[in-house]
Amino acid sequence: MLDRAERGETVIVTRAGRRVAVIGPSPRANGEALRAVFDRWRGEPALDDEFAERVSQVREVASSESDVDPWRE
Repeated sequence: MLDRAERGETVIVTRAGRRVAVIGPSPRANGEALRAVFDRWRGEPALDDEFAERVSQVREVASSESDVDPWRE
């Protein structure tokens, strides 16, 4: 199945007639697209101090304890 996915095919895995998973090709890294983003950003002003302060405040409030799966017991 992994070979088929690597060739671009999407494989649907079923159990008792119900879909349980989809195996498909992974997106490939695109260096050109990434370079285009950086080129667009070139010359743009850097992030301001207010934004940096907001990020800092969010980091103080957020914790790894709050980043949990509520359905997992």
